[in-house]
Order: sequence, then C-alpha cells, then structure tokens
Amino acid sequence: MRFSVIIPVYNRPEEIEALLNSLCAQSCTDFEVIVIDDGSSVPCKHVVSAFKERIHLTYVYQQNTGQGFARNTGMQQAAGDFFLFFDSDCQLPSEYMENLRKTITARKLDAFGGPDNAKEDFGPWQKAMNFSMTSFWTTGGIRGKLKDPAKYQARGYNMGFSRKVFEQVGGFRLANQAEDIEISMRIKKAGFKLELVREAWVYHHRKSTFLGFARQSFQFGTNRIHVSRIHPEALQPVHLLPLGFLLAWVFLPFIGWVLPVLFLPVALFFLIWAVGVVVSASWETRSVLIGFLALVTSVAQLSSYGAGIAVEGIRSSASGDQPPRP
Repeated sequence: MRFSVIIPVYNRPEEIEALLNSLCAQSCTDFEVIVIDDGSSVPCKHVVSAFKERIHLTYVYQQNTGQGFARNTGMQQAAGDFFLFFDSDCQLPSEYMENLRKTITARKLDAFGGPDNAKEDFGPWQKAMNFSMTSFWTTGGIRGKLKDPAKYQARGYNMGFSRKVFEQVGGFRLANQAEDIEISMRIKKAGFKLELVREAWVYHHRKSTFLGFARQSFQFGTNRIHVSRIHPEALQPVHLLPLGFLLAWVFLPFIGWVLPVLFLPVALFFLIWAVGVVVSASWETRSVLIGFLALVTSVAQLSSYGAGIAVEGIRSSASGDQPPRP
C-alpha cells in the first residue's frame, strides 16, 4: 500500500513549510506528496521547491476552485493506491504514517478520519480553541472522541480513502461547504468501511484571531444545513444543541421575567456547564489561564455555530433552494 498525500493550499506558504517538515520526519517514507496551490495570490512554489530533494514531491498551481475540487486535482495526479488529505495548517507526529498503515491493514479500512490536537508550543488562545473544538463539553465527542469509531464522519483536515473508493464513489462534489462530510456519507452509503483512527492524529493550528475562530464556527453551522439538504440524515439532534444553547443564553434575562420558575434551572445549567469547561480545560492543559480562555472560546464556538444553523436554516427555507444531487 502506497500513500499519496494531497494538500490543498491557499495563500499560506508559512503553514505548508511546517507541514512538509513534519512529512520529512516520518518514520515510514513510502509516500508521495502533491501540493495543489489553489489560485493563491501568494504562491508557495518557492517553499515547496526547497523540499524536492527530501521527499517525492509534486507542485501544481491552478485557478481557484475551492479546497474540495483542489483535492480532486490531486487525486488525478496521484500514483498511490490510498489518498491522504491534510489541511495546510496541520503537522504530523513522526509515527503518523507507520501507525496509519498498520491500522488500515489490521482493520481492513477503505477510508478513515483522524482526530486533531494542539502542539505543546501553541499559544494559550490556540490551546483554548483546540479544547473548544474537541471537548465533549462543546461537541459531544463527535470530532474524534466517539466510542464507536464506525459512526465517525471524517474531516478534511485529516482524512483519506483508497483509490478503489475514489473510482467507485467519485471525488469531492462541493468546493468548500462541508465537502468532507458529504463525501464521508457517500462513502458509507456505497458500503465502504470508514472509521475513526485515533492513532492517526495531527497537530492542528487554529485560526489566528478570536474573530476568525467565531466566523469559522458560524460557517460550520451553515455548512451543516447545506449538507443536510443533500443528505437529510446529516442533521441530527446533537447538531441542534448549539442553537438551543444560543437561544437559552440570549433569552435568559427574559426567562427570569416571563417564566421565573425556569430561570433557576437554566441558570444552574449554564453554571454547571461553565464550571465543567473551566475545570476540564484546566486539567487537560495543566493551565488555569487556558481553562478560563476555553470558557470564552467555547461560548463563542457554540453561539456562532448555533447562529450559523439558524441563519442558513431560515435562508434555505425562505429561498426554497433545491438541493444539489447527492
């Protein structure tokens, strides 16, 4: 089994350098790397060229199409029989390829998704954002901490599937609106085995600003509605919890005025949740500061995601858009 690593990149030459360095440090080296520069105004060709003597590397520049379609370009260029996809803001631990190869073989996987983590040298805000994106307190464990790996929906920052899957299911059909979840659902519907591989984790650098993090969370909410128009089962009750969180948070003062009997239970819920976030984040990161920062990022993440669900849900219902063909 030979891996083809496919990396779409857009205006992030400094990130691709860190990712390529981590690929050069792999204990298992039987793979090729294909970098798809998707219409960047700041191309990364000069960065990629510096690595061509260290790993088998191909650089492709194309007009901007979106990360999903850029990955398709990479698969068309690939020579391997198993495709791996990483976002440019990720880095791999040195045993990643070796662990993944063993797991795919042992579990006979056709496709996989892996979790993400924060690197030790990430700053406090980065670690707080990472907690908010991976913790049970904010995601219910759906991003890499599921007890049943077969229920996992792979994410594009760290996922892969075989050439056979690509030939039968096809490539990504969306440019950048939950294209990873959409193809994960098609892969499973086609009868292929896609599971979470906990050993195949990556370091994932989050958005550089708090506002960027909130905007990304909002986009994730809109994307969930978007993909549910193609695959209705993509929207589950757990995905509506952030909307409930947002509504309860916004209307808490009015609850105390209109329905005072409900004010105390709702306020108590928020208190228990906030304490849980702070304590869990502080324990996990060994930092009380990050614990309180994680409370801020968690409120922003849930509220923004819930707002995205609401805005896109209302927009879709009002416009009467027909969903794309699955």
